[in-house]
Amino acid sequence: MDPVPAARRDVGERAGGRGRRGGQDARGLRARPVQPDHGPAGHDTDRPGAGVRADRGPRPARGARPGPDLRLAAPDGVRPVPDADRRALPVRIGRPSRRGRHRSAGGQRGSGDPEGPEAAPVATGPGLSRPAPAGRLASVERSSLISMLEARSVAVVGASATSGSFGEQMMIQLVGGRFAGPIYPVNPRYEEILGHRCVPTVGDLPEPVDLVLLGVPNRMLEEQLRAAAEAGARSAVIFGSCYEPPAEGRPPLPERLASIARDAGMAVCGGNGMGFINVERRLRACGFWEPEDLAAGPITFISHSGSVFSAMLHNDRQLQFNLVVSSGLELVTTAAEYVEYALDQPSTRAIALFIETARDPGRFRGALARADESDVPVVVMKVGRTERAKGLVTAHSGALAGEDGAYEALFDACGVSRVLTLDEMADTLELFARGRPASRGGLAAIHDSGGERVHLIDAAAEAGVPFARISERTKDRLAAVLEEGLLPDNPLDAWGTGNEADRIFVECMRALLDDPDTAALAMCVDLTTESDPAGGYLTAAREAHASTEKPVALLGNLASAMDRRDAAGLRHAGVPVLEGTATGLAAFRHLLERRDHRARGPVRPPVGPGPAVRDRWRSRLGSAAAFSPTESFRLLADYGIPVTHAEEASTLDQALAAAGRIGWPVAMKSAIPVLDHKTEAGGVKLGLTGPDQLEAAYRDVAGRLGPPVQVSAMAALGVELALGVVNDAQFGPLVMVAAGGVLIEVLQDRRFALPPLDERAARRLIDRLASRRLLDGLRGNPPADVGAAADALARLSVLALDLGDLLEAVDVNPLIAGHSGCTAVDVLVVPKRG
Repeated sequence: MDPVPAARRDVGERAGGRGRRGGQDARGLRARPVQPDHGPAGHDTDRPGAGVRADRGPRPARGARPGPDLRLAAPDGVRPVPDADRRALPVRIGRPSRRGRHRSAGGQRGSGDPEGPEAAPVATGPGLSRPAPAGRLASVERSSLISMLEARSVAVVGASATSGSFGEQMMIQLVGGRFAGPIYPVNPRYEEILGHRCVPTVGDLPEPVDLVLLGVPNRMLEEQLRAAAEAGARSAVIFGSCYEPPAEGRPPLPERLASIARDAGMAVCGGNGMGFINVERRLRACGFWEPEDLAAGPITFISHSGSVFSAMLHNDRQLQFNLVVSSGLELVTTAAEYVEYALDQPSTRAIALFIETARDPGRFRGALARADESDVPVVVMKVGRTERAKGLVTAHSGALAGEDGAYEALFDACGVSRVLTLDEMADTLELFARGRPASRGGLAAIHDSGGERVHLIDAAAEAGVPFARISERTKDRLAAVLEEGLLPDNPLDAWGTGNEADRIFVECMRALLDDPDTAALAMCVDLTTESDPAGGYLTAAREAHASTEKPVALLGNLASAMDRRDAAGLRHAGVPVLEGTATGLAAFRHLLERRDHRARGPVRPPVGPGPAVRDRWRSRLGSAAAFSPTESFRLLADYGIPVTHAEEASTLDQALAAAGRIGWPVAMKSAIPVLDHKTEAGGVKLGLTGPDQLEAAYRDVAGRLGPPVQVSAMAALGVELALGVVNDAQFGPLVMVAAGGVLIEVLQDRRFALPPLDERAARRLIDRLASRRLLDGLRGNPPADVGAAADALARLSVLALDLGDLLEAVDVNPLIAGHSGCTAVDVLVVPKRG
């Protein structure tokens, strides 16, 4: 019985018969793989993993010669390769296409050399250099991860010499990538493949290997992973989708695979992934066509998407990696663990992630915090921000995308740069990987176009990028260099007649860089061949970059107009080239925000009420009984949050007496504990000036909603905010600030943070509200006391830290921020049930 599926046979194999020697040339990273098990996407969305789309297979290359299609079905008596039981798969002879939906492999000659002459140097600039780690974690889990990512021996289950097969491409990637350790092809049908002697089964391996590549169909994954575990393998890569039709009484395949691996202490990359490439170790645990000339660099990239994994590897902008991982379903090993590994590598200067969710939220949070402490920039593209996208995340990978506000809070706390597009990620990584932190101040920019200068000013305002406020001395230096009629200002249009343009640009850039308020410089030119035939811009950019420790980058407004050779030359000289106005400005914003984040001291939250009060409220919340309005106010007051004077009443006489003690005018609200939206239910009466009005209001509210009411003082005029505590399923308690009153529903203008906060952090959160201008005082109204509102938010964050695990939610709406001070007017406290 064959333990692995036989490879599809081509014409030569049919002629040669069983057991022929592998005939592929191992020098090149050749192409045309066939991926195992393309499971149908969208099936069984409740399971932990969904399949790869069935239409992803090899396609003819552009310009490939017409030729006969080979129907590659398994011969009689031999187990078919993946998908052979569904249909025969046509493969056309010709060079593989990088544009095909299938992630294939190609190239002429594989070097895998991390020391190529075009490699950009590893960044060691100020702010990013850091010592080698003192040591790695000694746990079994950690050692198995190192065994996988730094494997010294690899077994390839499903290896093949069949041209165009997935098994062939796994071998080509390993051998062509110049992996230095033993490689054991596992397939009983061959004596050797690419010069490496085969073994018939995993059990026949001459030694326990560090890593097993499982290029087998889903139906064989469980058997082969268990065999690898029994043979002592320390880790595995699973490429298959791990999809199988549901069966009653049987755990899903992903759960069974994870159980096998965990019981054996194995790390697993995948399933439903494309493997990984450790460029520094020349280890290509991959069965797809990736570039042959990868040079080692300072970036670690981890992706839940195989297409994004491949796209980043195929970038033509000299983004260079030490490790690239397609983590897939993360059956065992999660993105957090890859981040931890990256932080242990002295070469890592930036980490980038494309994620759908955090499958190990606690560890993920810890890994990001460690990166922050280690001063390693982290750039994340988190997808699944909208409701529809969240649903598709679940359908695609079986994972829950999580609430976007929680990720916003986590990223903000850990100084993570969140990007919205892959182009923005690439521009941001290019700046970060150079290792130059931003100085104080804002962006300086120099142009050769007045129109593009205005365009940049507009775009920078939308992107939130401040410009440097250059000094009069700097303006005098610029005026002495510029041609007559050009305004010495920032951003600067330095192009006049074109006479001596090279000298003018160099001297102007030096003047801008010398200004103390210049944090970074953007040379904003489009880098077309026509516009710079003599290479003057290139020389100016290189000289400016070499003359300073501040970040200097060329920013082009139209990526498709750039001369790729000129861009490559600048990058080789260490000058980042940012490809687009919006993405380039976003990269500079991330650079400035990182500087500001690093400059902040530790959070110093307000002092809480003390252990006795905290424990009393924890005991009360533990009962899970509903909170009355008065009890809710008392909770806030114990944590130092100003609340309005209020009393509860169950009869008209009690309500009148309470109003007399409080003082007219008063407000009256229904005190029914289960009533969340009192205004919509007609349960709020405001501005009651005397007994007659209160009596009429009470009879109305009590008659419709019940006798309990709360009578409170009317709050002073001010701006309504909403504060809250929510308990996120992944990251626990969060605090929230939003536009208050009915605007919380209309504007959907909310910001979230992880507790605790101090007043500075709370103020920054308030400042990010789209409705922030309301607090400045509009149409003659006095400005609101933002400091008081920030203090209330910070104190609420202490409450969240103390009691959040016992709370479902706290809703303070509105908190009225007046000209002096603020007051919580309505509060809802919901204990966690169960």
